[in-house]
Amino acid sequence: MRTVWKYSGFSLGLMFLCGFGLLQAVAQDAPKDLTEIPLEDLAKLEVYSASKFSQKMTEAPASIRIITAADIQHYGYRKLSEILNSVSGFYSTNDRNYEYIGVRGFGRTGDYNTRVLLLLNGLRLNESIYGGTGIGFDFPLDINLIERIEIVRGPGSSLYGTNAFFGTINIITKRGRSLDGGHIYAEGGSWSTYAGGASYGKSFKNGTEMLFAASHRNSKGQRHLYFKEFDTPETNNGIAEDLDSENSTNVFANISGRNLTAQFVFNSRGKAIPTASYGSVFNDRAARTKDTVSYIDLKYEHKFRQNWDVVARTYLGIYDYEGVYGYALETEDSSYFARNYDYSAGRWWGGDFQLTRTLAGKHHLTVGTDWQHGFHLRQWNYDAEPHYFSYLDTLNTWATIGSYAQGEFAVRENLLVSAGFRHDRYNTFGGNTSPRFSVVYSPLPKTTLKLLYGHAFRAPNSYEMFYADGYSQKTNPDLQPEKIRTTEFVIEQYFGHQFRLAGSAYHYHVRGLITQDTDSDGLAVFRNTDHITANGMKLTFEGKNFHGVDSHLAYSVQRATSESTQASLANSPKHIVQLNLFLPCFATRGGAGIEMRYTGPRKTLDGERLGGFLLTNVTFVLRGLMPNLDLTAGIYNLFDKRYADPAGEEHVQSSILQDGRSFRIRIAYGIASN
Repeated sequence: MRTVWKYSGFSLGLMFLCGFGLLQAVAQDAPKDLTEIPLEDLAKLEVYSASKFSQKMTEAPASIRIITAADIQHYGYRKLSEILNSVSGFYSTNDRNYEYIGVRGFGRTGDYNTRVLLLLNGLRLNESIYGGTGIGFDFPLDINLIERIEIVRGPGSSLYGTNAFFGTINIITKRGRSLDGGHIYAEGGSWSTYAGGASYGKSFKNGTEMLFAASHRNSKGQRHLYFKEFDTPETNNGIAEDLDSENSTNVFANISGRNLTAQFVFNSRGKAIPTASYGSVFNDRAARTKDTVSYIDLKYEHKFRQNWDVVARTYLGIYDYEGVYGYALETEDSSYFARNYDYSAGRWWGGDFQLTRTLAGKHHLTVGTDWQHGFHLRQWNYDAEPHYFSYLDTLNTWATIGSYAQGEFAVRENLLVSAGFRHDRYNTFGGNTSPRFSVVYSPLPKTTLKLLYGHAFRAPNSYEMFYADGYSQKTNPDLQPEKIRTTEFVIEQYFGHQFRLAGSAYHYHVRGLITQDTDSDGLAVFRNTDHITANGMKLTFEGKNFHGVDSHLAYSVQRATSESTQASLANSPKHIVQLNLFLPCFATRGGAGIEMRYTGPRKTLDGERLGGFLLTNVTFVLRGLMPNLDLTAGIYNLFDKRYADPAGEEHVQSSILQDGRSFRIRIAYGIASN
């Protein structure tokens, strides 16, 4: 209890200082170095990801949320999952190895984030083996390099193809001009966590820009983790010792000049496994996973005669996974310990070409095509100790090509109609067509109504189709894509320059959900076995004061049910509430960011009910303590709330306990370019 009051007293003290600074600012003009953009002007910001051309956010045919670099700093976000947890309708699950996205009541544990498309400056990040991407420290970019994130809710397959199932997230990085010099940072935190990074960016007079960055993070994690399912003397009384460590390295480079942009992305992340997943031996010090991913991307953009926009790109992706597990095996004569290695290696390349034509200054027509070829998809599994034995060694390929067309027409000055479709062709299962239709109407200058309808699909990945180890899982090359139909109504209302109220209601239906089932021979196999129906709504209130006070309050309610069981889905909270409040502190040229997030009760896979929980995070940003020196201090789970996330089928545990209170201190120093 003393610890709680110690943290709380420290937090309240700094918040009081910031509040006093705010009162001073009301009586006098705010410093010029604080950029204060009214919400009405923020609505006019152009987004790209909803239609593949730049348009005002209020005119885009989707429900959109933008996260800025300032938001990331103000609320002390350390990884992408924490950012997404602040977005209405989104939530994440952590099994102490990987983190998973939940959207609109659908949070399949262990799916490796295959039902949301992640882009980096428009480059597809979903890899070629599992079809997913990391959202923790295995995300392939240091989030300090993010300029903004465009989060487009709803189906996006009519433009992007597979994975754009529940939404599309486009991470847009800073450019050379944003840094204009060198920057270094160092941070430390709970559980012997240390991180540091350096970056350099510059913009030249001839228009060339470059940005280079590298960072590394290392954490010992919690030294002792207790799991009641293993509470026997033979399994160390349920205590996993020194099995929560994690390390990650990121490298990023971006060079642009005239019409060409080249970028390189690299991430390598290793994580110890404390949960004894997949039936492995508990408290095995060697149990770990390592994921390495890298991308090389070259993009060409050009505008012809002001009305023609051409975008073309080509890219190469490389993904490697290594899992190390220990198993206690038995024969008729003896028992022994086996060291097992599980590997995946994916190599793929792709490209796309897009043409956008502006007609009469207000109509837009977009056509394009893109393709991918997974030319080396290898999965293998073997025991190395006490003797070598191979369970799996398979090499596959896949190829797909998609073509799309979309038109946006201004029927009247305040009425936009958009329609489009895309057809994808796979060498594995055949073809799929995804349509989309929307109406955007502004009856009043500050009021926008949107009616949205669309189809999306997720293609079965190589792991689901071809992984077969001979003793627990077998292949299903006849898997078909799972499909979703979504209808949504959105209303956005602005009040003056400082307040915004937005609401939406949606219905979606999923057909042919890919689910792991048990066959008659006792082996696990992926099948298109279930259908899902969901209804939901969300309300969002935003306020932005001219003196720097920023607030965001969101409430979402949803219910997703399985048609086969008529029961609510596991890991599907009915209620989610998110509050973000930033109070400027002009005395320190910074402020205090307060984030509160309530997640309602969820069911585990075996039907156990996990109680809801409220988490509170507080971040203090102090700028200019010395020239070009910033300090950020964050306290996470301030009141040390004890809570758990549902576990996936690979775990003995039905739920996995999450971290309690932790802290982080970060120092950043910038050197201006000459």
